[in-house]
Amino acid sequence: MQAIPSDGAIRWGIVGTGRIARRFAQGLAHVPQARVAAVWSRRAEPAQAFADEFGGQLCASFDALLASGIDALYIATVQDSHADYAVAALRAGLHVLCEKPAAINERQLERVIDAARAAQRLFMEAMKPPFYPLYRKLRAHLSDDPIGEVGLVRAGCSVPGVPDDHPSLSFEHAGGALLDIGIYEMFLAVDWLGAPRKVQTLGRLGSTGVDTFASLNSQHERGIAQLFCGLDLHGKGDALLMATGGHVTIHEPWWNPSRATIRYADGRMVELDEPFEGGGLNYETAHFCELIRAGQIESPLMPHSKSLQMIAMADAARAALGLKFAGE
Repeated sequence: MQAIPSDGAIRWGIVGTGRIARRFAQGLAHVPQARVAAVWSRRAEPAQAFADEFGGQLCASFDALLASGIDALYIATVQDSHADYAVAALRAGLHVLCEKPAAINERQLERVIDAARAAQRLFMEAMKPPFYPLYRKLRAHLSDDPIGEVGLVRAGCSVPGVPDDHPSLSFEHAGGALLDIGIYEMFLAVDWLGAPRKVQTLGRLGSTGVDTFASLNSQHERGIAQLFCGLDLHGKGDALLMATGGHVTIHEPWWNPSRATIRYADGRMVELDEPFEGGGLNYETAHFCELIRAGQIESPLMPHSKSLQMIAMADAARAALGLKFAGE
């Protein structure tokens, strides 16, 4: 890995040029001293259009992308490829920010984390909610004016009408509601309640072979979570945190949070309103860049342990539904 330029700008490479990659590149405009430096995708025409719009060198191959002089790689491909791209980039000496889910199962994720530790490079799953201003403000408020220890988390989202050829419904690319949507709810559960101890799951598989709806009850170190995710029903996307001294509603869409209501057991009510800018992905990216400059190899807000706990929940839920992907 080359030294970061004297101006401190983090040179980003991007693999994949779909919708989430565009949101990432747009967000970089809101991140000081960070820029798109190189890009590669299996599809040449969209990659060229992406490079024309956002700048950066268009690379002829993934290996060329790794060798292009970048400091960090953002992985924005379909999720069955996340682990392989991450391991290759880490072994090449790059820092890696990988779209969720960072891997399709716990075994894959452990391989990625082992590679990050061996290379002494920063690896983080791009789980955006904890970096939003509202989420941080909520954490700070509850520290100063607590409701007690959260003992129940309830959250979910279901989005119907996904075309059959969309990656979310692709068995080949390890799609499904649990890994595409449920991973967000699993984050919320482990973030407030700690590691999962038991996961009970009901759900169904669709015509393409992946899960189209799942409902989870999970027991954690410090409480219980009630979660749902789906690709065939229309469901609300707010979240509820319950404690002995009150409860919090993070209004929909809770994973792009901007409003929360805190209701205390003594009758008080506090409204938090914290708009975000740049589409939201810029906050996790700015955090990641700060960690690079500080020489850190793990995020305190999104540590490896949290990613492992989330994917362990997904593994347990898929096992209950009888869903196995190729090679598992």
